[in-house]
Amino acid sequence: MRCGNLFLVGPMGAGKTTIGRRLAERLEMRFLDCDRVLEERTGADIPLIFDLEGEEGFRSRERALLDDLTRQDGVVLATGGGAVLNDQNRANLRARGFVVYLNTSVDEQLRRTRFDRSRPLLQVPDRRQRLMAMARTRTPLYQQVADFTIATDGKRMHRVVSAIARQFQRQRDSNIASSPHEDA
Repeated sequence: MRCGNLFLVGPMGAGKTTIGRRLAERLEMRFLDCDRVLEERTGADIPLIFDLEGEEGFRSRERALLDDLTRQDGVVLATGGGAVLNDQNRANLRARGFVVYLNTSVDEQLRRTRFDRSRPLLQVPDRRQRLMAMARTRTPLYQQVADFTIATDGKRMHRVVSAIARQFQRQRDSNIASSPHEDA
């Protein structure tokens, strides 16, 4: 079934990990965070991977991992903010699950990441400029893969989780109703 999985996409600071954990609990599914799984499998943190292999090396590892993780069943997966940059990643996300775009403003991203020094792409003098440039490139890609979009700015987490869970359940119910049933 296409909707056995729920995939979260969106920019850094959108709440993919935090919301993903809550969704997994609510939906009684497993939660996976693509960046954390990558760190566990490589034994290196994301900044070190960027230092040693550059963004291209990181994206290559991310692509292979995302292919693996999206094949699993019954997962809520928080993707990295740049996962949508790769055509194959977008195709796998669309084909293998229900994709939710967590939309957030650059101002909110700055607020949520202001003390975070573990994001290699934000280790620049002008974080706002970097986030705005990334948004120009990535926002159309998030929109392209999304089955459902929800803004997270100024919203209580439980309301965001509830809205996503309802939409996911509707999609799941719709797929069950439209799939052929075996006769006993």
